[in-house]
Amino acid sequence: MSGDHARSASALFRSATHLGAPPHAARHGRSREGLGRRLRRRIRAYRDVEFLSTHIPGDPGSGQECLLLVHVRKVVGQVHYQICTACGDGVITGVDIDEYFLSSGLGNRALAHLRSRHPGISWRSTLALRTTRDLLRRMRIPAAPADVTCVHALAATAPAAD
Repeated sequence: MSGDHARSASALFRSATHLGAPPHAARHGRSREGLGRRLRRRIRAYRDVEFLSTHIPGDPGSGQECLLLVHVRKVVGQVHYQICTACGDGVITGVDIDEYFLSSGLGNRALAHLRSRHPGISWRSTLALRTTRDLLRRMRIPAAPADVTCVHALAATAPAAD
């Protein structure tokens, strides 16, 4: 005999906590399924996302460059930046990451890759949005006003005096 005969089938004797909550729900609204999903997303961000630069070697260009974050032939993020190699200064002007990869650590990995790709560059940022501001604070990249530019960039845009 299983012992089910001794339990009441009436709703009067059931626990009030089991009436509204789904069975096997974890505390604080987090379920095991969500934890596994976040873990798979983080693994996918670290294993499957590649970094590609839009910089063409030997091309002086405008100094504006972009680091593309590519997952299975699809761009899932971009980091826009400018570098002046003469003074060793780099400015991050934009960080765009797909919503699916926002909490996966991909932003940290992208900025760490950018630092390793350009050693000896001191980085600062012109971004003021909350999500990017938090990311840059975690990576210890200071904020700077958007109108502050490199003296070499000012010299290149200024008209030559005769």
